[in-house]
Amino acid sequence: MKKITLAAAALLALLASCSSNAATTTPDAASSEAGQLQTLTPGKLTVATGLPAYEPWVMNDDPESGEGYEAALAYAIAEKLGFAKEDVVWTRTSFEEAIQPGPKNFDLNLQQYSILDDRRQVVDLSVPYYKEPFAVVAPKSNKFASAKTVKELRDAKFGAASGDISYDVTQETFEPAQEVASFNDLAAVTQAMNSGQIDALVVGITTADYMVSAGEVEDGVVVGIIAGSEDRTQGMGALLEKDSPLTAAVDEAITAFTNDGTLESLQKKWLGQYDYPTFG
Repeated sequence: MKKITLAAAALLALLASCSSNAATTTPDAASSEAGQLQTLTPGKLTVATGLPAYEPWVMNDDPESGEGYEAALAYAIAEKLGFAKEDVVWTRTSFEEAIQPGPKNFDLNLQQYSILDDRRQVVDLSVPYYKEPFAVVAPKSNKFASAKTVKELRDAKFGAASGDISYDVTQETFEPAQEVASFNDLAAVTQAMNSGQIDALVVGITTADYMVSAGEVEDGVVVGIIAGSEDRTQGMGALLEKDSPLTAAVDEAITAFTNDGTLESLQKKWLGQYDYPTFG
């Protein structure tokens, strides 16, 4: 009888200990979860953006502020993974640099990366956090600014960033009438536009609207949206190193944000509603 009593007492003590531990670890559950994740720097989440980072994805080229769609999303993902805001470390990469195979100097990169199967051969891309059509931008001063159809733009000299989906969309839409000029990044494409080297460019509608409204393209105009172009990609995804141990957790976070309305809320706050003509 005494043995039974001692065993029962031991069991009760064990249960009490478990209950006590559960109660005391609840406030630190998030940080504990973060500590279990394999990141570039233990206890930190390193997030990359562009150099520069464009609005409305990152406001004022200041990702640490958490302002802008991708900046705000980065902090939301970090919180979901258990990282405090002060444990998010920002770094910069060029667009092309990040999609090359090999080790990365970041845990995830938010830079409007279109989800493409060939990219997934060398990097991981999360489930989509945004999907949009592509639009044509041109200076008001050239004849292509008033184009109403794709045919009217066939003779325009287009430029695009190599490795970006906008390059492929431009080729598919406007070649072989004109070969698309290739540049290292969007900043170089914009500079080429402003210096008269190219007549027009193709980018996602969100970026197109910002480039015009902010004067990135001098005296620019959104000529129109390319019909069906939103279906040429699977949307934008966070980019991670190939076979990253974080990919599944990032996927889970973005999926949760899709289901609970977080993405919709962030899009309403940071991204506009666009009413431009569409090229049929």
